[in-house]
Amino acid sequence: MEFQLWRNATVLVSIDNIKFLVDPMLGEKSSFGAFPYTKDTRANPLVDLPFSGKELKKQLQELDAVVVTHLHPDHWDAAAVQLLDKKLPIICPEIIAKTIVAYGFTNVIPVTSSIHFKGIELVLTEGEHGTGAIEEKMGVVNGFICSSKNESIYFAGDTIWCDAVKSSISTYQPRYVVVAGGAATFAIGEPVTMSAEQIKFLETTFPEITIIITHLEAVSPCTEDREFIRREMAKTDVSKRCLIPMDGEDYLLR
Repeated sequence: MEFQLWRNATVLVSIDNIKFLVDPMLGEKSSFGAFPYTKDTRANPLVDLPFSGKELKKQLQELDAVVVTHLHPDHWDAAAVQLLDKKLPIICPEIIAKTIVAYGFTNVIPVTSSIHFKGIELVLTEGEHGTGAIEEKMGVVNGFICSSKNESIYFAGDTIWCDAVKSSISTYQPRYVVVAGGAATFAIGEPVTMSAEQIKFLETTFPEITIIITHLEAVSPCTEDREFIRREMAKTDVSKRCLIPMDGEDYLLR
């Protein structure tokens, strides 16, 4: 299995040579402005994609499908709507399928439980994008477990450490778990993505998995950067089973 972080939660993953692009945020730096519910006025994303427009076009032409967990602009932006081929299969939770169809996509595959796509099973999972009032404002978020006969990876999506995540890992036993780190925090309530402390809980609960931490240094609500997380992980044995990719970095996962 090949894994490449593009930026934030945007990941290219190849499972049995089937290429999925997960949560495409494809716009240039500062292309969609400031986030609501925060005093930070910086325009987002904070960084550009790690490769040129020509390389981006080539990568998009080679995709088998796109997977979208939810429609926040750092997971599905105006540039994704513009740049992605409208005939490309878009795999998404049923709750957002009609919205994606309204953007002109003609091969939207809604998921209520699970589907099979070119030999790969994709299972819809649940999460909690924060707690209390901020979770209500964030809305419903989902993740996906993608697996073949020999490979499995769980994209938890924008969620904190919660029972839904624990249940998904216990039930499906993925080898790799991709989490949204950064402890993204708004003016209301507690973080809406995992903090380093929560990632430690995840690792100690499931010491057999490898954790891949994404959603770092690309959007303004995130309060923990890669260096902070590395320092925190280094305090325990967690760092041995945690990958913190840079934008553009790829891994061959075995």
